[in-house]
Amino acid sequence: MKLSDFDFDLPEGLIATRPASPRSSARLLVAEGARITDAVVRDLPDWLRPGDRLILNDTKVIPARLSGQRVRQGAGGESRAGMEVTLLEPRPDGRWAALIKPLRKLGMGERIEFGAGFDARCVEKSDGQAVLEFNLAGDDFDAALERAGAMPLPPYIEARRKADARDKHDYQTVWARKRGAVAAPTASLHFDDPLLERLAAKGVQFTHVTLHVGAGTFLPVKVDDVRQHRMHAEWGEVSEDAAREISETRANGGRIIPVGTTALRLIETAARDGGAIAPWEGETDIFIYPGFRFRVTDALMTNFHLPKSTLMMLVAALMGREPVMRIYAHAVEERYRFFSYGDASLLIPGG
Repeated sequence: MKLSDFDFDLPEGLIATRPASPRSSARLLVAEGARITDAVVRDLPDWLRPGDRLILNDTKVIPARLSGQRVRQGAGGESRAGMEVTLLEPRPDGRWAALIKPLRKLGMGERIEFGAGFDARCVEKSDGQAVLEFNLAGDDFDAALERAGAMPLPPYIEARRKADARDKHDYQTVWARKRGAVAAPTASLHFDDPLLERLAAKGVQFTHVTLHVGAGTFLPVKVDDVRQHRMHAEWGEVSEDAAREISETRANGGRIIPVGTTALRLIETAARDGGAIAPWEGETDIFIYPGFRFRVTDALMTNFHLPKSTLMMLVAALMGREPVMRIYAHAVEERYRFFSYGDASLLIPGG
């Protein structure tokens, strides 16, 4: 299984830099086995049945992108240099792992000021990353980060424009509640309150799980034999109530449909040991590629993914590689918008 098996040509003009407005006006490609239908996200209730259950990732993206000034004291007095900081994940001691540009200009013990009395000190450097100790903690830290931080847009958007005030709304799901992600579960960005109300009226049910999406979700696959790839780890939780709701839906004949690959990876992790969904908490590095046996997932709603990415491998595992390549060829031909702010697909194996 080669990396080139998951490649396709994507015109640069199809990469979305802003989401559809309203959210549910985005386009929706529905693939039922080999059959492809072009629709709109607000049509989603037409494709679901009473008793189906959508699995929603309730992680909340933090404004993890910070701009500041490195402060250095020397014989000639104080000197400063601009620093771009992207928070990656909190440490148990309250410190944060971070990417810093340019890291080579930041020394151990040196301070980065972000303004308004908010700063951090470098306490560790290794493997191209740093560990920062902030001068604020708890609610004070959260409030300062909200003021000073920007949303950590994916690299393929960041290369085209900088994050702005709109992204603090656009790059967050309407049900986000548990802070900790540095990337959004982007298929969920298509949902708004009117759509949720219509789904509930149809008899579709909802279960919330949590997977804090990390920056590693954007890491490229660097091995030619994809089975040798090692996934990044992300923290997640499936509560007892969530596991029970999923089990009851399956027992009653309803379908389990994760909204996004993050929710899918989490529930399949929680079912990996015993074959049935169970409460689970911890870090998952599950890698799903063709040949994977799905234990819980019946269908998937997801955006359109990067060529040669682990997410392309995941959707190929669900639908089959050749069907997925046909789906993506159709999406390109019909000019669907790709990636985090792009359009959506509903993938139903078998048809």
